[in-house]
Amino acid sequence: MSAVAEPPLTHLDEKGRARMVDVGAKDARERVARARARVRMSPPTARAVETGDAPKGEVLSTARLAGIQAAKQAAQLIPLAHPITLTFIDVSASVDAERGLVELISEVRAVDRTGVEMEAMTACAVAALTVYDMVKGIERGVEVEQLVLLEKTGGRSDWRRDKDD
Repeated sequence: MSAVAEPPLTHLDEKGRARMVDVGAKDARERVARARARVRMSPPTARAVETGDAPKGEVLSTARLAGIQAAKQAAQLIPLAHPITLTFIDVSASVDAERGLVELISEVRAVDRTGVEMEAMTACAVAALTVYDMVKGIERGVEVEQLVLLEKTGGRSDWRRDKDD
């Protein structure tokens, strides 16, 4: 059996300490990432979100804005993430009241030397937490679930989640 060489861990220096990767030699190109988070709640709570009848106000527009703002702050929240000038951020929200599910999907774009996956995932995470915050007065048992990267393009390799469930 032949040994396959492992790629070097790029976030570690020669002494094994965490470090930011030097992306200076890479070419700037368009990078795109999409992510998703789901927030599970009871059907009556989901209906309140869908109709805009939550005690703190209109949940989905507030969550969208929170997600957009969060994407712009990813490098301040994640220690080894690079500050990136983002060219586009969107967070869409949908409600399946019968299943008690709010789904948040982000898309983030930049023309840079490194990807925008962390920005897309941060957008969804904060948008989901905002949904929780806005409905906790109705229901405390709400669950933020399944924060996932859906796809990324523009880097060394493109990637897409096989199943979109």
